[in-house]
Amino acid sequence: MTIFPKAGLARNFVAGRWVEGDGGAVIAVEDPGTQEHLTNCACAGEASLARALEGARTSFERGFLAEMPPAQRAALMLRIATEIRAIARDAGELLCRESGKTLEAAQGEFEEAAQYFKYYGGLADKIEGKSIPLGPDYVDYTVYEPYGVSAQIVPWNFPVAIAARSMAPALTAGNSIVVKSPELDPLGLALLGSALERAGVPEGAASILCGIGADLGARLVASSEVDQIVFTGSVPTGQSILRAAAETVTPSVMELGGKSAAIAFEDADLDGLMASVKTGIYFNAGQVCSAMSRLLVHRAIYDQVVERAVALSQGLSVGHGLDNPDLTPLISGQQLARVEERVQAAARDGIRVACGGKRLDGPGYFMAPTVLAEVDPASRIAQEEVFGPVLCIIPFDSEAEAIALANGTAYGLVAGVFTQDLSRAHRVAARLRAGQVFVNEWFAGGIATPFGGAGRSGYGREKGLEALYNYVRTKNIAIALNRGNGASLDRAARNGD
Repeated sequence: MTIFPKAGLARNFVAGRWVEGDGGAVIAVEDPGTQEHLTNCACAGEASLARALEGARTSFERGFLAEMPPAQRAALMLRIATEIRAIARDAGELLCRESGKTLEAAQGEFEEAAQYFKYYGGLADKIEGKSIPLGPDYVDYTVYEPYGVSAQIVPWNFPVAIAARSMAPALTAGNSIVVKSPELDPLGLALLGSALERAGVPEGAASILCGIGADLGARLVASSEVDQIVFTGSVPTGQSILRAAAETVTPSVMELGGKSAAIAFEDADLDGLMASVKTGIYFNAGQVCSAMSRLLVHRAIYDQVVERAVALSQGLSVGHGLDNPDLTPLISGQQLARVEERVQAAARDGIRVACGGKRLDGPGYFMAPTVLAEVDPASRIAQEEVFGPVLCIIPFDSEAEAIALANGTAYGLVAGVFTQDLSRAHRVAARLRAGQVFVNEWFAGGIATPFGGAGRSGYGREKGLEALYNYVRTKNIAIALNRGNGASLDRAARNGD
């Protein structure tokens, strides 16, 4: 495969060509399940970025995608989906090894990526403007135009799926893209680039580069050649990007962190709740922006829920992702140390560690599945994102208190309600400050459902039809049919234009 010209090195896809790192620089990629070196990836720098941006600008200005008939653009997106599916099995194994996630989840990421291109490809010929009535002397209408060059910075927790989530609508709308892949697990995303190449994406319309975030990422978002920024990641990094975007007044889509809460009322189906706890906080070792990191439980069932959560956690299988266990390793030693220290600090502050609380012995970056009980809602562990397999369980006594607790952080990404009372489910969901609310099943929804946050969780929406309109801007065209009679000036005066 072209991304691997020789053993031990993966190259970057830069304006239609596979290239090595600037000055031969590489980034080492390891298997977090074994701590063994997996391979090296080319490390892009200033020169590679300049070529990618030049290629993206040239491709956009020549209209390779933007002026392509929508039906042809749709066909291209469907070819990409087909090429992604063709590599899903083998590429998923590589993603499993570099990210630590289960083989099933890694292969599922490529299937999800294919679905994004299929979904948005089906919308390529449906980006329609509208006619606005201004009276018999005017014809007025709107059109949607692509921004131009979309810079996209992808996180390491779901690199392939999140990349496709932004790449597909951006390309469908006619933009060029320059994607900065995560240095911890860049290989799956490079393979996604190979699918784009085989599908026939126009030269320069897509580049995928791996590099150090503080260098390559910072250069990318600060470039005057960038017309849009799409970022998924931590709040501090997002704030840094927004400061750079402010200098160039570049529109941005921000999907940042979360400290999401599920509310379990006294009539909750506890079997269903535990199934959601298992996926909500332990899927991908809790390294999910929308993880169920807080569980708010009515006091009438609190002790029972804590007991069941502990039994669930202690019964999880733990192991390398290739074996498809319930719990996989964290992405790196640094991430493991960070998660473990957060839990130990909470314990020092008097919070009860009901189970887990420390790393597991042996090779690999494994954190024991952890349940914290009687958690103070104002504590650091309950307010800040941990990004690991750590569940905070907090009691409440009334519906109003539960809503206040759920809304009581700076974040607002997702939330959940577990109850058999449909009226209460609607009522509480309406009052939760979150971009998406799950009722009786955590992670309910799919590619067609809009996703994004409020507060420090960011702004803009990914997924669904709404996301497509993040990648276009509206232009209004007003045509005066009878000129020279002063009507336009009079109308402008009346409208305050």
